[in-house]
Amino acid sequence: MSRYFETILLEQSGAHATVWLNRPEKRNALNNHLVQELKDVFTELESDTSVKVVSLKGKGKAFCSGADLEHLKAMRAFDESKNLEDSFSLSQLYSQIYTFPKPVVAVVQGAALAGGSGLATVCDFVLATPESKFGYPEVKIGFVAALVSAFLIRQVGQRRAKELLLSGEIISAQSAFELGMITKVVEEQLIRNAESELIQKLLNNSSLAMRTTKALFNEDIEKELEKLARINATFRTTEDFMEGITSFIEKRKPKWTHS
Repeated sequence: MSRYFETILLEQSGAHATVWLNRPEKRNALNNHLVQELKDVFTELESDTSVKVVSLKGKGKAFCSGADLEHLKAMRAFDESKNLEDSFSLSQLYSQIYTFPKPVVAVVQGAALAGGSGLATVCDFVLATPESKFGYPEVKIGFVAALVSAFLIRQVGQRRAKELLLSGEIISAQSAFELGMITKVVEEQLIRNAESELIQKLLNNSSLAMRTTKALFNEDIEKELEKLARINATFRTTEDFMEGITSFIEKRKPKWTHS
């Protein structure tokens, strides 16, 4: 069974559902509509008792390249209230997937950068091809990857999280695996089999036991995300943020106000 939305595709085969980011012409970049449709479909899948495991994938050559260029342009006109609304929307999506009561498997082929890397980070399992790239390059264009920091620290620890978030370095799938960011690196021709094997293992488990196990990791995450969303929104009012967006759009080196 397949259902097309405007920016995603939902497929279901038995107890396994696959959510496809379906903006291949935009490298599955995040905008408000895609974020909202993801929240809507995960809400639907949570209440669907026939679904036991969910995969998250990207159509085309990238898993998700981060924020959509048009959305970045629009952000320059956001006031503090709009920035807060926008930050909360993405934090709600991250939280929804992270606390989702059923296992979520990200299958990454191509780039998973910035918000796209965040999407992979909040999934329970991440399978990636050797050619895949991960990273949080926000600082290079005057952003703060505040929201994802809560999840990244839990996965790789403060030292590694600081290294990734402060350097903005884009790393290979193998490096991501060695850091503990992803579950497994699989050759492209074998990725579908690896996904199927993992899904089958999960489908053989007790749904109640998996739900209860996942809940063990959710303590304090909502409160932490609310604080980080406010930090994110406040930073968006700074000169460095505006210069970062503008320089990125104009494809030039930024001129930072603060040293």
